[in-house]
Amino acid sequence: MNDVPNNDGMKQLLGELQGNLAKVALGGGQKSIDKQHEKGKLTARERIGYLVDKNKPVIEIGALAGWGMYEAEGGCPSAGTVAVMAYVSGKQCLVVANDQTVKAGAWFPITGKKNLRLQEIAMENHLPIIYLVDSAGVYLPMQDEIFPDKEHFGRIFRNNAKMSAMGITQIAAVMGACVAGGAYLPIMSDETLMVTGKGSIFLAGPYLVKAAIGEDIDIETLGGAVTHTEISGIADYKFDTEQECLEQVKRIMDKLSTTQFNHFSRIEPLPPAVPATDIYKVVPTAAGKTYDTKDLIECIVDAKSFDEYKTDYGKTIVCGYARIDGWAVGIVANQRKIVKSKLGEMQIGGVIYNDSADKAARFIMNCNQKKIPLVFLQDVTGFMVGSRSEHAGIIKDGAKLVNAVANSVVPKFTIIVGNSFGAGNYAMCGKAYDPRFIYAWPNAKIAVMGGEQAAKTLLQIQVAGLKAKGQNIDPAEEQALLQKIKDKYEVQTSPYYAAARLWVDNIIDPVQTRLVIAEGIAAASHQPVLPPFSTGVIQV
Repeated sequence: MNDVPNNDGMKQLLGELQGNLAKVALGGGQKSIDKQHEKGKLTARERIGYLVDKNKPVIEIGALAGWGMYEAEGGCPSAGTVAVMAYVSGKQCLVVANDQTVKAGAWFPITGKKNLRLQEIAMENHLPIIYLVDSAGVYLPMQDEIFPDKEHFGRIFRNNAKMSAMGITQIAAVMGACVAGGAYLPIMSDETLMVTGKGSIFLAGPYLVKAAIGEDIDIETLGGAVTHTEISGIADYKFDTEQECLEQVKRIMDKLSTTQFNHFSRIEPLPPAVPATDIYKVVPTAAGKTYDTKDLIECIVDAKSFDEYKTDYGKTIVCGYARIDGWAVGIVANQRKIVKSKLGEMQIGGVIYNDSADKAARFIMNCNQKKIPLVFLQDVTGFMVGSRSEHAGIIKDGAKLVNAVANSVVPKFTIIVGNSFGAGNYAMCGKAYDPRFIYAWPNAKIAVMGGEQAAKTLLQIQVAGLKAKGQNIDPAEEQALLQKIKDKYEVQTSPYYAAARLWVDNIIDPVQTRLVIAEGIAAASHQPVLPPFSTGVIQV
């Protein structure tokens, strides 16, 4: 490995990440947590901590969803929902818990998007899903952005029905309010558990009942645990405490089948040849710096398992077979160092050239043929431009790569380790191309192009518009305008901006890369059938 000095920039970014994760872990704040405890209730994170196996990996999904959004409303940490992929009674599953400390667990638009993402993960991977319910329902001031559309609140219950038909286990533990349309979620689950005196399920609460039909009734009589286990028959179990309720969830999970399908090869794992923390030394955070992607790969894969494909062809993308925690994988990674092409020409690292696109497309098709999951390590600035590339058919070769990625049937896992710009985002399996999981490192940047280029392009457009109106702009004003554009663009390219909007499932410490990929493949191995692979029409 190259002798690269410690990357203090990455350590600084990791410190910032850890601080931000600590903030969202407080949900609605310490006062709200204290109030939850005063009611004899656990917080969402405490409930999850009690439920999941302590000796198994716990991977949080969407921890930074909602980051910096809804500030006028007081914010929405973690989208008001805490969610993990973890193990309960030895079974890998998803656990989704409403955070009652955030606006009484009300659903913001990003809350709906996050819950739909979690159901998507459950459906793609055939994972059981456990809902820990404690929610006031839709956040009414924003109801038009959460209620009526295809990917809004109602899609949750549609997915409940679809998952049931697919044979995916759904368990709902009602530990607080479950109101209005939200009342359908536990009832459309396989089994429903309630906590006496705290859990309630009804289409309309006492105030609305009084306004609608003039009936005076209290919460417990209307829709408490006794009512629904002894009168309506809606719920299956009632418990005096949350802990007893969660213990019953564990007992239910203990009896589930542990079926995993042998789609993917796995052998006894080996640790990487170099410590995972060497990633900090390999990947620079400063713009424009280069590194050898193969050094990064060696920090992630099992020792001596990486077999490079077409080593001397298409060098700005590195492809190869390897193992991660024993699982066979195919790796497609952008090479960030400057390389020589087959004709001796220098090629820019991070740029996709014709030969690189051709090689990667062929490799992806091979992995589908062999049923080998794909891992994309993105640090891409886009496709090569200019007359030479256009005349050589860069659009055709790029389309070939995009086609192969889009039609892949093996699970795909994407890690954004640096830049993710333009069509390179698509070709390297960005969010639009259905990766099973997609994570970003703290130094990631996601945008249609780099900040400097974008700012200058936008500046030219704005200056031309002002001149067309007969307005002159002096150099100082032009520089100020450029800086304003750059500042806005930098915010929008940040990994936090992406994580807030669930363009990525989370921002992770780079040393977690191996773990999240291995757990992702373990999840994907629950899928009963892989569909046949076909790319349709490709220009060659």
